[in-house]
Amino acid sequence: MIVGFVIAFGLSAVLALIATGFVRQRLADRAILDVPNERSSHEEPTVRGGGWAIIPIIFLGWIAAYALNSPDSFQTELVCLIGAAIGLAWISWKDDTGGIAPKWRLLAHIAAAGLVLAAVPPSSPIFQGLLPGILDRIAALLLWIWFINLFNFMDGIDGIAGVETVSIGLGSALIFGVTATTQELGLAGAVMAGAAIGFLKWNWHPARIFLGDIGSIPLGFLLGWLLLRLAAEGQWAAALILPLYYLVDATITLIRRAVRGERVWQAHRNHFYQRAVQAGKSHAAVSSAIAICNLVLIGLASLSISDPLPALVGAGIMVVLLLIYLVGPWRKGATA
Repeated sequence: MIVGFVIAFGLSAVLALIATGFVRQRLADRAILDVPNERSSHEEPTVRGGGWAIIPIIFLGWIAAYALNSPDSFQTELVCLIGAAIGLAWISWKDDTGGIAPKWRLLAHIAAAGLVLAAVPPSSPIFQGLLPGILDRIAALLLWIWFINLFNFMDGIDGIAGVETVSIGLGSALIFGVTATTQELGLAGAVMAGAAIGFLKWNWHPARIFLGDIGSIPLGFLLGWLLLRLAAEGQWAAALILPLYYLVDATITLIRRAVRGERVWQAHRNHFYQRAVQAGKSHAAVSSAIAICNLVLIGLASLSISDPLPALVGAGIMVVLLLIYLVGPWRKGATA
């Protein structure tokens, strides 16, 4: 199965590398650009819509993974996942090119996540029976919607979304592979990580193309599903550890903005990683620091298979150290 994971990762990376270059040229010809404003972290107009390159590759990879390893669930879980993700991609592209009211975007996220969760048999609780019946699905729905949106919120500097996708994808592939429970999801994680690596060649600082909502929303949706499935397989600690930096940064930032009475759904530059860039760090330095932190989190997620508590404590310490590095009070120019 290791060979299969390597092939899935490598093939996805090569296809994404080629496809992103092709898509970038087509979008540039149509002048689909992200023009900088006062809330942006980039300075030059940049092609937007890289999701057109990597999302179809991920879809094809997931279809192959399920067809080869899980034919019984091929007509249920996968059809709902891909169908819902396509719907989110379409809505997100409309938002990229014309703008959609936040309430309609949120309704689309609820509908997509709800469709997939409704297809999960009642005998397969996400939280392993800790929550009764409908509460299990409601909790999963709320967490999934939050993850979709925080993944989109955090896509604010060059390379960061690609780094996070690689990290969660590889971490999920490792955990599913080691536990030998659902090999199709391990392959799915490898596919996502590979596609993100191929895209990073074009998105690393200085970025030549951005994901756009057509990329970040479906990615958050599919990564969220991998994390929920990790929890359903008993690996709840790993499901928390792998995205922990994103969870902490986005949640703290949201709370701080809400306390200040700001509109939390509007674009801003208040995340820890954005404040680090404002204080003088380059996009590449910040994304690299997050990548290093995530490598440690992958190792701790693997440790959590046998010993969850020490792994969670170690992950918490690692994320705190990263936050201190990004905007510690000792940093010249750091803002509150």
